[in-house]
Amino acid sequence: MDKAKAAAHRITVCTNCRHVGRPCRPGLDLLKHLQVAISQAGRVLSDDFSLEGSVCMAGCERPCTVAFQATAKATYLFGDIEDAADIGALVSFARLYQDRPDGLTRESERPRALGGKTLARIPAAIVSAEYQLSPLQ
Repeated sequence: MDKAKAAAHRITVCTNCRHVGRPCRPGLDLLKHLQVAISQAGRVLSDDFSLEGSVCMAGCERPCTVAFQATAKATYLFGDIEDAADIGALVSFARLYQDRPDGLTRESERPRALGGKTLARIPAAIVSAEYQLSPLQ
């Protein structure tokens, strides 16, 4: 089975800089180092997270940007991520995010190195049967 399809969680790193119109070397390096760190964190984490690059995540003023996503969970977008300094914090956040059924965390619960780096927390897009309109008869 394809790992990307099997993984319940996704981490996306911005890897293209629209300011210079070419691939973002810091983003590509961050993605590579984060892949190694998640893999080294153990099978429970590495099997549950897919990692990928994205062309633009609209965080250009606060690079590098990293998003955490999962079905029925809040999405997080972090900016000002520094490769070596924040890798451990990103892995710690991945564990926290994985353990939360709704993905929600308070800033005080997140790794200290990510303090002030949360650009967005987007609520989960869940369509509930009780909110759907019933068809006209």
